[in-house]
Amino acid sequence: MKPTVLPQRPFFSSGPCAKRPGWSLQALQHAVVGRSHRAKAGKSKLEQVIERSKTLLGIPGEYVLAIVPASDTGAVEMALWSMLGERGVDVLAWESFSSGWASDCKSQLKLADLRVLKADYGQLPDLAQADWSRDVVFAWNGTTSGVRVPNGNWIAEDRQGLAICDATSAVFAMGIPWSKLDVVTWSWQKVLGGEGAHGMIALSPRAVQRLETYTPDRPIPKIFQMTKGGKLIAGLFQGETINTPSMLCVEDALDALGWAESIGGLPALIARSHANLAALEAWVAKSNWAGFLAVDASVRSNTSICLKIVNPAYAALSADAQQKHVKSMVTALEKSGAAYDVGAYRDAPPGLRVWGGATVDTSDIEALLPWLDWAYAEARTQF
Repeated sequence: MKPTVLPQRPFFSSGPCAKRPGWSLQALQHAVVGRSHRAKAGKSKLEQVIERSKTLLGIPGEYVLAIVPASDTGAVEMALWSMLGERGVDVLAWESFSSGWASDCKSQLKLADLRVLKADYGQLPDLAQADWSRDVVFAWNGTTSGVRVPNGNWIAEDRQGLAICDATSAVFAMGIPWSKLDVVTWSWQKVLGGEGAHGMIALSPRAVQRLETYTPDRPIPKIFQMTKGGKLIAGLFQGETINTPSMLCVEDALDALGWAESIGGLPALIARSHANLAALEAWVAKSNWAGFLAVDASVRSNTSICLKIVNPAYAALSADAQQKHVKSMVTALEKSGAAYDVGAYRDAPPGLRVWGGATVDTSDIEALLPWLDWAYAEARTQF
Protein backbone atom coordinates (compact mmCIF):
# COMPACT_ATOMS: atom_id res chain seq x y z
CA MET A 1 0.00 0.00 0.00
CA LYS A 2 1.14 3.52 -0.73
CA PRO A 3 2.06 5.25 2.54
CA THR A 4 0.10 8.30 3.62
CA VAL A 5 2.56 10.04 5.95
CA LEU A 6 5.31 12.01 4.22
CA PRO A 7 8.57 13.18 5.77
CA GLN A 8 8.13 16.77 6.88
CA ARG A 9 11.45 17.62 5.21
CA PRO A 10 12.08 15.14 2.37
CA PHE A 11 15.57 16.51 1.72
CA PHE A 12 18.05 13.62 1.75
CA SER A 13 20.63 14.90 -0.72
CA SER A 14 24.28 14.22 0.10
CA GLY A 15 25.29 17.70 -0.94
CA PRO A 16 24.12 20.34 -0.74
CA CYS A 17 22.41 18.82 2.26
CA ALA A 18 19.27 19.60 4.22
CA LYS A 19 19.20 22.92 6.04
CA ARG A 20 19.05 22.82 9.82
CA PRO A 21 15.58 22.29 11.36
CA GLY A 22 13.55 25.48 11.40
CA TRP A 23 15.68 27.28 8.83
CA SER A 24 14.17 30.08 6.74
CA LEU A 25 15.48 33.00 4.72
CA GLN A 26 15.05 35.12 7.83
CA ALA A 27 18.24 33.49 9.08
CA LEU A 28 20.14 35.65 6.58
CA GLN A 29 18.62 39.00 7.53
CA HIS A 30 21.80 40.23 9.24
CA ALA A 31 24.12 39.34 6.36
CA VAL A 32 26.69 42.01 5.53
CA VAL A 33 25.69 42.56 1.93
CA GLY A 34 26.68 45.48 -0.25
CA ARG A 35 29.86 45.88 1.80
CA SER A 36 33.42 44.81 1.21
CA HIS A 37 34.37 41.56 2.88
CA ARG A 38 37.58 43.39 3.84
CA ALA A 39 35.67 46.01 5.82
CA LYS A 40 35.54 45.57 9.59
CA ALA A 41 31.98 44.22 9.58
CA GLY A 42 32.64 41.67 6.84
CA LYS A 43 35.96 40.48 8.17
CA SER A 44 34.44 40.09 11.63
CA LYS A 45 31.87 37.65 10.23
CA LEU A 46 34.58 35.64 8.48
CA GLU A 47 36.67 35.52 11.65
CA GLN A 48 33.63 34.29 13.58
CA VAL A 49 33.17 31.35 11.21
CA ILE A 50 36.81 30.38 11.71
CA GLU A 51 36.91 30.73 15.49
CA ARG A 52 33.51 29.17 16.19
CA SER A 53 34.30 26.26 13.88
CA LYS A 54 37.58 25.64 15.72
CA THR A 55 35.81 25.72 19.08
CA LEU A 56 32.88 23.53 18.04
CA LEU A 57 35.13 20.90 16.46
CA GLY A 58 37.76 20.95 19.20
CA ILE A 59 40.56 21.81 16.80
CA PRO A 60 43.86 22.20 18.71
CA GLY A 61 44.92 25.76 19.37
CA GLU A 62 48.17 25.37 17.45
CA TYR A 63 46.32 24.48 14.25
CA VAL A 64 45.31 27.20 11.81
CA LEU A 65 42.03 27.32 9.88
CA ALA A 66 41.06 29.23 6.75
CA ILE A 67 38.06 29.81 4.49
CA VAL A 68 39.08 29.04 0.91
CA PRO A 69 37.54 29.05 -2.59
CA ALA A 70 35.80 26.21 -4.44
CA SER A 71 34.27 24.19 -1.63
CA ASP A 72 35.98 21.06 -0.27
CA THR A 73 37.36 20.31 -3.73
CA GLY A 74 39.26 23.59 -3.75
CA ALA A 75 40.57 22.97 -0.24
CA VAL A 76 41.88 19.50 -1.13
CA GLU A 77 43.47 20.75 -4.33
CA MET A 78 45.21 23.53 -2.38
CA ALA A 79 46.90 20.91 -0.24
CA LEU A 80 47.80 18.60 -3.11
CA TRP A 81 49.27 21.29 -5.34
CA SER A 82 51.07 23.16 -2.55
CA MET A 83 52.51 20.30 -0.47
CA LEU A 84 53.00 17.11 -2.47
CA GLY A 85 56.26 16.09 -4.14
CA GLU A 86 58.65 16.52 -1.23
CA ARG A 87 58.47 12.75 -0.63
CA GLY A 88 56.58 9.72 -1.92
CA VAL A 89 52.77 9.74 -1.76
CA ASP A 90 50.21 7.06 -0.93
CA VAL A 91 46.60 7.73 -1.93
CA LEU A 92 43.80 5.59 -0.51
CA ALA A 93 41.01 5.31 -3.08
CA TRP A 94 37.76 3.45 -2.53
CA GLU A 95 35.08 5.70 -4.02
CA SER A 96 34.61 8.52 -6.51
CA PHE A 97 36.24 11.49 -4.81
CA SER A 98 39.25 9.71 -3.37
CA SER A 99 39.75 8.12 -6.78
CA GLY A 100 39.68 11.64 -8.19
CA TRP A 101 42.49 12.72 -5.87
CA ALA A 102 44.52 9.72 -7.03
CA SER A 103 43.89 10.65 -10.65
CA ASP A 104 44.98 14.25 -10.06
CA CYS A 105 48.17 13.10 -8.35
CA LYS A 106 49.00 10.92 -11.33
CA SER A 107 47.78 12.88 -14.32
CA GLN A 108 47.91 16.52 -13.19
CA LEU A 109 50.70 16.69 -10.63
CA LYS A 110 52.54 13.81 -12.36
CA LEU A 111 54.09 12.66 -9.09
CA ALA A 112 57.04 10.36 -9.75
CA ASP A 113 56.70 8.31 -6.57
CA LEU A 114 52.98 7.52 -6.22
CA ARG A 115 51.18 4.48 -4.85
CA VAL A 116 47.41 4.12 -5.07
CA LEU A 117 45.85 1.71 -2.56
CA LYS A 118 42.46 0.82 -4.04
CA ALA A 119 39.33 -0.97 -2.87
CA ASP A 120 35.91 -1.53 -4.40
CA TYR A 121 32.83 0.44 -3.41
CA GLY A 122 31.61 -0.73 -0.02
CA GLN A 123 35.07 -1.66 1.21
CA LEU A 124 38.25 -0.04 2.51
CA PRO A 125 41.80 -0.62 1.30
CA ASP A 126 44.13 -2.39 3.73
CA LEU A 127 44.90 0.57 6.01
CA ALA A 128 47.96 -1.22 7.37
CA GLN A 129 49.59 -0.82 3.94
CA ALA A 130 49.78 2.98 4.32
CA ASP A 131 53.45 3.97 4.63
CA TRP A 132 53.83 6.87 7.05
CA SER A 133 57.33 7.69 5.88
CA ARG A 134 55.37 9.03 2.90
CA ASP A 135 52.55 11.56 2.59
CA VAL A 136 49.17 9.82 2.79
CA VAL A 137 46.05 11.27 1.13
CA PHE A 138 42.64 9.84 2.05
CA ALA A 139 38.99 10.61 2.70
CA TRP A 140 37.71 10.07 6.24
CA ASN A 141 34.29 9.22 4.86
CA GLY A 142 33.57 8.00 1.35
CA THR A 143 30.61 10.18 0.42
CA THR A 144 29.74 8.06 -2.63
CA SER A 145 30.31 4.63 -1.05
CA GLY A 146 28.98 4.98 2.51
CA VAL A 147 32.27 3.72 3.96
CA ARG A 148 34.43 5.53 6.51
CA VAL A 149 37.71 4.78 8.20
CA PRO A 150 36.87 3.27 11.62
CA ASN A 151 39.20 5.47 13.69
CA GLY A 152 42.65 7.02 13.62
CA ASN A 153 44.51 4.10 15.20
CA TRP A 154 46.10 3.18 11.87
CA ILE A 155 47.74 6.61 11.55
CA ALA A 156 51.25 6.68 12.99
CA GLU A 157 51.95 9.12 15.82
CA ASP A 158 55.60 9.35 14.71
CA ARG A 159 54.81 9.75 11.01
CA GLN A 160 57.37 11.46 8.84
CA GLY A 161 54.93 12.27 6.07
CA LEU A 162 51.76 14.31 6.26
CA ALA A 163 48.26 12.90 6.83
CA ILE A 164 46.09 14.81 4.33
CA CYS A 165 42.41 14.13 4.96
CA ASP A 166 39.33 15.05 2.94
CA ALA A 167 36.77 15.07 5.77
CA THR A 168 33.92 16.96 4.15
CA SER A 169 31.16 14.44 4.95
CA ALA A 170 32.67 13.51 8.31
CA VAL A 171 33.36 16.66 10.34
CA PHE A 172 30.48 17.66 12.63
CA ALA A 173 29.11 14.07 12.49
CA MET A 174 32.06 11.87 13.46
CA GLY A 175 34.85 12.10 15.99
CA ILE A 176 38.02 13.34 14.29
CA PRO A 177 41.40 12.69 15.98
CA TRP A 178 42.96 16.03 15.11
CA SER A 179 46.41 15.17 16.47
CA LYS A 180 46.63 12.36 13.90
CA LEU A 181 45.88 14.66 10.96
CA ASP A 182 47.97 17.40 9.37
CA VAL A 183 45.61 18.73 6.71
CA VAL A 184 41.82 18.47 7.10
CA THR A 185 39.37 19.88 4.57
CA TRP A 186 35.59 20.29 4.41
CA SER A 187 32.80 22.51 3.12
CA TRP A 188 29.79 24.13 4.76
CA GLN A 189 27.31 22.31 2.51
CA LYS A 190 27.58 18.88 4.15
CA VAL A 191 26.81 18.18 7.82
CA LEU A 192 25.94 21.80 8.63
CA GLY A 193 23.65 22.09 5.60
CA GLY A 194 25.33 25.31 4.51
CA GLU A 195 25.55 26.79 1.04
CA GLY A 196 28.09 25.73 -1.59
CA ALA A 197 31.25 27.25 -3.09
CA HIS A 198 33.26 27.78 0.12
CA GLY A 199 35.74 25.36 1.65
CA MET A 200 37.75 25.21 4.86
CA ILE A 201 41.27 23.93 5.40
CA ALA A 202 42.88 23.20 8.78
CA LEU A 203 46.66 22.84 9.01
CA SER A 204 48.80 21.35 11.76
CA PRO A 205 52.17 22.90 12.64
CA ARG A 206 53.80 20.11 10.57
CA ALA A 207 51.74 21.11 7.54
CA VAL A 208 52.68 24.76 8.02
CA GLN A 209 56.34 23.74 8.22
CA ARG A 210 56.00 21.86 4.92
CA LEU A 211 54.52 24.93 3.26
CA GLU A 212 57.32 27.15 4.53
CA THR A 213 60.21 24.82 3.72
CA TYR A 214 59.19 23.09 0.48
CA THR A 215 58.75 24.72 -2.92
CA PRO A 216 57.09 22.45 -5.51
CA ASP A 217 58.54 22.31 -9.02
CA ARG A 218 55.21 23.37 -10.49
CA PRO A 219 53.37 26.69 -10.81
CA ILE A 220 50.83 27.24 -8.02
CA PRO A 221 47.62 29.00 -9.11
CA LYS A 222 46.81 32.11 -7.08
CA ILE A 223 43.75 30.57 -5.44
CA PHE A 224 45.94 27.72 -4.10
CA GLN A 225 48.72 29.90 -2.67
CA MET A 226 49.07 29.83 1.12
CA THR A 227 52.56 31.29 1.44
CA LYS A 228 54.39 34.40 0.30
CA GLY A 229 58.14 34.82 0.45
CA GLY A 230 58.50 31.44 2.13
CA LYS A 231 56.13 32.30 5.00
CA LEU A 232 52.54 31.38 5.70
CA ILE A 233 50.10 34.12 4.71
CA ALA A 234 48.81 34.71 8.22
CA GLY A 235 45.86 36.85 7.15
CA LEU A 236 44.33 33.96 5.24
CA PHE A 237 43.76 32.23 8.59
CA GLN A 238 42.27 35.37 10.11
CA GLY A 239 39.45 35.93 7.66
CA GLU A 240 41.37 37.62 4.85
CA THR A 241 40.14 35.33 2.09
CA ILE A 242 41.99 34.78 -1.19
CA ASN A 243 39.02 35.86 -3.28
CA THR A 244 35.65 37.45 -2.61
CA PRO A 245 33.35 35.25 -0.52
CA SER A 246 29.56 35.38 -0.52
CA MET A 247 28.52 37.13 2.65
CA LEU A 248 25.09 35.48 2.35
CA CYS A 249 26.84 32.10 2.54
CA VAL A 250 28.93 33.33 5.45
CA GLU A 251 25.80 34.40 7.33
CA ASP A 252 24.23 31.02 6.61
CA ALA A 253 27.32 29.26 7.99
CA LEU A 254 27.11 31.34 11.15
CA ASP A 255 23.44 30.44 11.49
CA ALA A 256 24.27 26.73 11.18
CA LEU A 257 27.05 27.03 13.75
CA GLY A 258 24.66 28.83 16.10
CA TRP A 259 22.11 26.03 15.76
CA ALA A 260 24.81 23.42 16.45
CA GLU A 261 25.92 25.30 19.55
CA SER A 262 22.33 25.65 20.77
CA ILE A 263 21.57 21.91 20.68
CA GLY A 264 24.70 20.84 22.57
CA GLY A 265 27.61 21.18 20.18
CA LEU A 266 29.58 18.38 18.59
CA PRO A 267 28.30 15.52 20.82
CA ALA A 268 24.71 16.40 19.91
CA LEU A 269 25.51 16.58 16.20
CA ILE A 270 27.19 13.18 16.29
CA ALA A 271 24.28 11.70 18.25
CA ARG A 272 21.76 12.96 15.67
CA SER A 273 23.69 11.35 12.83
CA HIS A 274 24.07 8.08 14.73
CA ALA A 275 20.32 8.03 15.41
CA ASN A 276 19.61 8.41 11.71
CA LEU A 277 21.88 5.50 10.84
CA ALA A 278 20.35 3.38 13.63
CA ALA A 279 16.86 3.92 12.19
CA LEU A 280 18.00 2.71 8.78
CA GLU A 281 19.90 -0.22 10.28
CA ALA A 282 16.80 -1.42 12.15
CA TRP A 283 14.79 -1.25 8.93
CA VAL A 284 17.43 -3.02 6.81
CA ALA A 285 17.61 -5.82 9.38
CA LYS A 286 13.96 -6.64 8.60
CA SER A 287 14.01 -5.91 4.87
CA ASN A 288 13.83 -8.65 2.24
CA TRP A 289 15.34 -6.47 -0.47
CA ALA A 290 17.60 -3.75 0.97
CA GLY A 291 21.15 -4.01 2.28
CA PHE A 292 24.06 -1.71 2.96
CA LEU A 293 26.79 -1.15 0.41
CA ALA A 294 29.11 -1.11 3.43
CA VAL A 295 28.48 -4.60 4.77
CA ASP A 296 30.92 -4.16 7.68
CA ALA A 297 29.06 -2.08 10.28
CA SER A 298 32.33 -0.93 11.87
CA VAL A 299 33.15 1.15 8.78
CA ARG A 300 29.61 2.16 7.81
CA SER A 301 28.99 5.87 7.38
CA ASN A 302 26.41 7.64 9.53
CA THR A 303 26.09 10.47 7.01
CA SER A 304 26.19 9.22 3.41
CA ILE A 305 24.24 6.00 3.96
CA CYS A 306 24.41 3.89 0.81
CA LEU A 307 21.91 1.11 0.15
CA LYS A 308 21.94 -1.70 -2.40
CA ILE A 309 19.25 -4.12 -3.55
CA VAL A 310 20.01 -7.64 -2.35
CA ASN A 311 17.00 -9.52 -3.71
CA PRO A 312 18.38 -12.40 -5.88
CA ALA A 313 15.80 -11.62 -8.56
CA TYR A 314 17.29 -8.15 -8.92
CA ALA A 315 20.82 -9.54 -9.17
CA ALA A 316 19.69 -11.65 -12.13
CA LEU A 317 18.76 -8.51 -14.11
CA SER A 318 21.14 -6.96 -16.60
CA ALA A 319 23.13 -3.93 -15.48
CA ASP A 320 20.92 -1.71 -17.64
CA ALA A 321 17.76 -3.16 -16.12
CA GLN A 322 19.14 -2.66 -12.62
CA GLN A 323 19.82 1.00 -13.37
CA LYS A 324 16.29 1.45 -14.76
CA HIS A 325 14.83 -0.21 -11.66
CA VAL A 326 16.62 2.16 -9.30
CA LYS A 327 15.86 5.22 -11.42
CA SER A 328 12.21 4.24 -11.38
CA MET A 329 12.31 4.10 -7.58
CA VAL A 330 14.00 7.48 -7.32
CA THR A 331 11.49 9.05 -9.72
CA ALA A 332 8.53 7.60 -7.81
CA LEU A 333 9.87 8.91 -4.51
CA GLU A 334 10.43 12.38 -5.93
CA LYS A 335 7.03 12.61 -7.64
CA SER A 336 5.36 11.57 -4.39
CA GLY A 337 7.27 14.22 -2.42
CA ALA A 338 8.69 11.51 -0.17
CA ALA A 339 12.39 11.96 -0.93
CA TYR A 340 14.55 14.12 -3.15
CA ASP A 341 17.99 13.21 -4.52
CA VAL A 342 18.33 9.72 -3.06
CA GLY A 343 19.84 8.00 -6.09
CA ALA A 344 23.36 6.60 -5.81
CA TYR A 345 26.20 8.80 -7.07
CA ARG A 346 26.71 8.49 -10.83
CA ASP A 347 29.99 6.53 -10.51
CA ALA A 348 28.75 4.22 -7.76
CA PRO A 349 26.94 0.88 -8.13
CA PRO A 350 23.15 1.17 -8.67
CA GLY A 351 21.36 1.83 -5.42
CA LEU A 352 20.11 4.51 -3.07
CA ARG A 353 21.95 7.04 -0.94
CA VAL A 354 20.20 8.62 2.04
CA TRP A 355 21.91 11.51 3.80
CA GLY A 356 21.81 11.01 7.56
CA GLY A 357 23.82 14.02 8.68
CA ALA A 358 22.92 16.07 11.73
CA THR A 359 20.52 18.47 10.01
CA VAL A 360 18.19 15.57 9.13
CA ASP A 361 15.55 14.67 11.74
CA THR A 362 15.31 10.97 12.63
CA SER A 363 11.53 11.27 12.43
CA ASP A 364 11.90 12.07 8.73
CA ILE A 365 14.15 9.05 8.21
CA GLU A 366 11.50 6.90 9.90
CA ALA A 367 8.76 8.40 7.74
CA LEU A 368 10.84 7.70 4.62
CA LEU A 369 11.24 3.96 5.23
CA PRO A 370 7.71 2.81 4.22
CA TRP A 371 8.09 4.89 1.08
CA LEU A 372 11.28 3.03 0.17
CA ASP A 373 9.42 -0.26 0.43
CA TRP A 374 6.57 1.14 -1.67
CA ALA A 375 8.90 2.52 -4.35
CA TYR A 376 10.72 -0.80 -4.58
CA ALA A 377 7.46 -2.69 -5.04
CA GLU A 378 6.24 -0.18 -7.64
CA ALA A 379 9.47 -0.41 -9.63
CA ARG A 380 9.42 -4.21 -9.62
CA THR A 381 6.10 -4.31 -11.46
CA GLN A 382 7.77 -2.65 -14.46
CA PHE A 383 10.28 -5.45 -15.10
